Amino acid sequence: MPPTIPAVVTPKRFGPPLRMYSHGMVAPGGEIVVVAGQVGMGEGRKVVVGDVGAQTKQALENVRAIVETAGCTMRHVVRLQTFLTHAEDIPGFMAARAELFPKYFPDGAYPPNTLLVVSRLVQPELLVEVEAMAVKPAPAGAVKRPARPAAAKRKAGSGRKASRKR
Repeated sequence: MPPTIPAVVTPKRFGPPLRMYSHGMVAPGGEIVVVAGQVGMGEGRKVVVGDVGAQTKQALENVRAIVETAGCTMRHVVRLQTFLTHAEDIPGFMAARAELFPKYFPDGAYPPNTLLVVSRLVQPELLVEVEAMAVKPAPAGAVKRPARPAAAKRKAGSGRKASRKR
């Protein structure tokens, strides 16, 4: 697997996930792309009323458009969080996800997903909202070292001076 693609984490004692998600992921170093909650609104801000499957597909396509605009693919997504307004919509959500995920994640490495049922979203006709987080690959050949806080640099410097005086 290329180092720019997140790797799935599955503890041996857990076994495989129940559905299309991973227990965890390790993302290679790069910039974080945070996607605000996306709903089933496309161009013209039209909502398909009463159809959780269509709203789910549109919300996921909106997520895809944002991560691609940021220089990623859906395969760089390392976390999804989904909000549904009705527990009875879970099967429709799962069916829509099952239709799109093989296209987005052809290797079957699905990002972790938390699914929550909430009382409502910002507009009452909205049935689903999907948030995402992706890790944009670092440019080829770029080596990033973590920056040391200024206080740590001062401590390190003063420690060297103290040891030289002895």
